[in-house]
Amino acid sequence: MSEDHRPHDPTGTEVAQRIAATARGVAPAKRRRRTRDEPRQSAWSESGPSRRDPQQAGIILDHVLTKRGWKKQISISALMPRWAEFVGEVNAAHTTPEKWESGVLTIRTDSTTWATSMRAMEPQILAKLNEILGDKTVTKLRLVGPQAPSWKKGRRSVPGRGPRDTYG
Repeated sequence: MSEDHRPHDPTGTEVAQRIAATARGVAPAKRRRRTRDEPRQSAWSESGPSRRDPQQAGIILDHVLTKRGWKKQISISALMPRWAEFVGEVNAAHTTPEKWESGVLTIRTDSTTWATSMRAMEPQILAKLNEILGDKTVTKLRLVGPQAPSWKKGRRSVPGRGPRDTYG
């Protein structure tokens, strides 16, 4: 069909595009016909799932967290308020997770007795943490007892080693 005998375009976009191209001095682009071997490209999705389909927000968020490497940090931040769920109510009353760094979770205990008790349960705690938080999120527990008072500060401190026979 020649240009004069084409069906009328009610939106007028084709005419506007030709006028704009002529004003710029550009020749109208010729359409290339596809060969039989080339797949047909449609502006519409075919039936069935497509990459163009809307995705669930959770899937997209999970992809972003994984891509940026934030997944473990978010898992660990969820650990603090749910600590009793991981170690039980009694253990949670005497222990507090303090920090997580490179797979090592530091846990502060009320006494050295609780630290020893937690060391005995370390394999079970690690298994439970990695089951809920994700595999290899926590590779080691660092159990520390209560902080003792420091005798290295104050007016009456002695430079050097200081007194060593005070406690026995």
